[in-house]
Amino acid sequence: MSLASWFRWNEPPNRVSQRNPTEMVVETLMMELSWQTKQAEKQQRERENEYRKIKTGVDYGWLVSYPKQSYDISPGERLQLEDMCTKIHPSYCGPVILRFRQLIAEYEPEVQEVSRLFRSVLQEAAEKIKEEEEAKKLARQWNTRNKTSLSLATFKSRSRISPFISDIKTISEDVERGTQPTRRVWSMPEFRNTK
Repeated sequence: MSLASWFRWNEPPNRVSQRNPTEMVVETLMMELSWQTKQAEKQQRERENEYRKIKTGVDYGWLVSYPKQSYDISPGERLQLEDMCTKIHPSYCGPVILRFRQLIAEYEPEVQEVSRLFRSVLQEAAEKIKEEEEAKKLARQWNTRNKTSLSLATFKSRSRISPFISDIKTISEDVERGTQPTRRVWSMPEFRNTK
């Protein structure tokens, strides 16, 4: 028997991730926001350098050192965005990221506009999710309503009238007996209550 089997510290941990899907969606979407903010900041710097190079005619870009990240979202806005991210279903995480990237590529926003663009994408996705939930709710209500109406139709169809019962007087009997038929609709049999 080896001593390594007594000590479990050298084995990899066999635990499953304890994070729920909502936390993973929030983390993924916020990472995408921070990445796009960094990219927008980088593009803004490059545009400024190009403008400066055109204006002065000299390129001092090799001399300039930039801070790691100068723009940061305010804590209040970050909390609001995280709260909006919690309303996004995990199946919509990918489409939200794709839509956000599409709008970033289309508009090429300034750094300050990235968070507003992200907010609009989240609102759009939340509205779409809400519309789909309402549609599912209406479909469930419709299906439930149809089931009850079908059960009533089934109940009505079970209580059939048998025209061959001897209590029911038909037109052919009236003609055969030579009696005067009573006034009634000719296509309908006459029902009598016998006591």
